Amino acid sequence: MAKPPAPNIVDRLVGFFSPVAGLQRFGARHALEKISASTRAHEASSPARSRKFYTDRLSPNQIVLQGAGALMAQARHMERNNDIARGILRTMTNNIVGPNGIGIEPQPRRLDGSIHEEYAAALRAAHREWRAAPEVTGLHTDAAMQRLCARTWLRDGEVFAQELTGPVPGLTHGSAVPYSLEMFEADLVPLTYDQGERIRQGIERNAWGKPTAYYSYKGNPLEGTVPTMLGTSDLKRIPAASVIHVALRDRIGQMRGISEFASIISRLEDIKDYEDSERIAAKVAAALTAFVKKTNPEGYDPSSTATDENGNVIPRDLRLTPGMIIDGLAVGEEIGLIDSNRPNPNVVTFRQGQLRAVAAGVGASYSSIARDYNGTYSAQRQELVEQWINYASLTDAFTGLFVQPCWNGFVDAATYSGRVPVPKDVKPGTENDALFIAQAMPWIDPMKEAEALVVLTKAGFASEVEAIRRRGGNPRDVLEQITQWRKEAKRADLILSSDAANDKGVNPSPETPKPDAEAAKEAQANAKANQQAILGMATGVMALAQREQTAPNITLPAPVINMNLPEQRHEIHNHLPEQNAPVVNVTAQAPNVSVENIVTPQASAAPVIHITNDVQPAPVTVNNTHPSKAVQTVERDANDEIISTTTVYEK
Repeated sequence: MAKPPAPNIVDRLVGFFSPVAGLQRFGARHALEKISASTRAHEASSPARSRKFYTDRLSPNQIVLQGAGALMAQARHMERNNDIARGILRTMTNNIVGPNGIGIEPQPRRLDGSIHEEYAAALRAAHREWRAAPEVTGLHTDAAMQRLCARTWLRDGEVFAQELTGPVPGLTHGSAVPYSLEMFEADLVPLTYDQGERIRQGIERNAWGKPTAYYSYKGNPLEGTVPTMLGTSDLKRIPAASVIHVALRDRIGQMRGISEFASIISRLEDIKDYEDSERIAAKVAAALTAFVKKTNPEGYDPSSTATDENGNVIPRDLRLTPGMIIDGLAVGEEIGLIDSNRPNPNVVTFRQGQLRAVAAGVGASYSSIARDYNGTYSAQRQELVEQWINYASLTDAFTGLFVQPCWNGFVDAATYSGRVPVPKDVKPGTENDALFIAQAMPWIDPMKEAEALVVLTKAGFASEVEAIRRRGGNPRDVLEQITQWRKEAKRADLILSSDAANDKGVNPSPETPKPDAEAAKEAQANAKANQQAILGMATGVMALAQREQTAPNITLPAPVINMNLPEQRHEIHNHLPEQNAPVVNVTAQAPNVSVENIVTPQASAAPVIHITNDVQPAPVTVNNTHPSKAVQTVERDANDEIISTTTVYEK
């Protein structure tokens, strides 16, 4: 229920002298408050006693001018003296740039759109040489230079580099390509240097706000024991085309950068102060302090206390040692200990909560900042996946602002100097096309991640090239390494399981037959013909036995069965029930029947059977009661085991 309005002290004062006027004033004021409340769109847009209310509406460049320098100094101080801040910088730099820097894979195009392999290989070779000493001092490799610039970018909010191409007085380039970089911090570009409307904060811009030049001190004003007071005469104008400016910008139109630590500096300082207090309290608690307590004043005898010649009590020296027995206490005295309740068991929980807030503000993962890796696999992977998006965004920004301009300048210098000439069949405008390879997301469970990549690659949802790039590798370099290693392994007569050519299951030999539905159908037809041929042979034998003639010599060609079924087993199980033997009445001498089977073992051909019948002429009476045909059906399960057998006899 809403609280009813009440008159304030002014309403009461007016009503004391004139009740009518006081009532009118109270009603009018209440109506104005209703109108004012109805026009507010958000509760937070009006001030209140329970929260701070900020009404400053400064432009982005005014905010930078007021606080960028102080924030930069604070961030540098914390990098030197705050272990958490230093760890944050190291973690973010390593995840954005990595140990080998952001890789570059040249991809110049031919006129038909394909990659020009020869030109790309020449650029890779020249760039590999340039990466050994890319900057003017010769103290840093390309990867170290990228990490140093990224660290400065995050800590100070911005970093600068001047491109030096071609012959420069007093400068020796570090490679055959005449291209070097000169890195310098934001202190050399004065925030306070303004000249008219075009030059603000040391940057000259055109009417559209695009930088056309930068004004830099010729020397670092902070060098020396006492900072040098430099004036405008000590500034030099550098064209914007020769300057790489990497800045963290939060608002549209902002020219200079703000430190990434701007929103977490206060919290980091509070954490450090709190930890210092707890650490000191723990040290005090570790230094055990005892006191003598007079618990019974009535039994206490002051005369028993030793005094000096002036009557002053001589302090007793009770030094505690391990296993000590105190036997010098007077009546009514006891030993007491100071308990500080330290270390505080809630320190860890409080610190974890504060570090989670720090991780959210700076964009780094909590586990990496706090070095706290407790949790399930799913929780750690979820944190890694969500956090990696932020690292990827920062990597993309750093690549676009620093790495790609460096690559463009390198290709131009290599072309103009003749170190890597552009072939005629390269499509114009694609000379500096490249693919930038950033840090790969680390694996929590390598077995699961690797199996997922294999499944995706075999299913066609990813390529081998993509899989290599997701691991942070260069596919060209990996291919060259594999090719060279396979050659050396073959030269040494080594068989490696990593080579799929050694896996017979992957590459079947030509001798291995392949399954064919037509071959199976043909095999069934041949088997049926073979069965009928045998039945016909038996019928002929019985017919000859009834005739009085010289036994003919019958030679039947063996049936040919061609089966091309790999690793298949065909079994015929004939289970005929026991029957009474046929009654044969022979009135003459029994014929001599000789059956000779000659089987030539072959790998795939069917056996050859020769049957020779020598029948002596004699009357033979044969009463045949056997069925003429038996059809057997064998049912098997999935493991090729016989489940049931059904036999049907036909006359």
